[in-house]
Amino acid sequence: MSIPQLTSEQLQAARGAATQARRARAEFKTKVRTGELSLVQALDVAAEDEVLAHVKVVDLLKALPRVGDKRAAAVMERFDIAANRRIRGLGRHQVAGLKAEFRDR
Repeated sequence: MSIPQLTSEQLQAARGAATQARRARAEFKTKVRTGELSLVQALDVAAEDEVLAHVKVVDLLKALPRVGDKRAAAVMERFDIAANRRIRGLGRHQVAGLKAEFRDR
């Protein structure tokens, strides 16, 4: 199957949509970083929003205050979450485990 050729208008629209999606995901992680959203709230919001569901779990964890590379990796290993997993790909037990781990934040 070949890739369809897009017109310049379609290409421009696709670029605009991609930029808007990146900005929404960055704003989402900023809200988590500043404490406006807890991890529990963030997971609930991302479950309802197709754009935010594409955020990588490790990036979301590292956006939390006092969670860096090592702690994020340890949490992901404990709940058997692959390093490249996105929020939409989490199982219900993984979501429940993350929510229990970070409920007070």
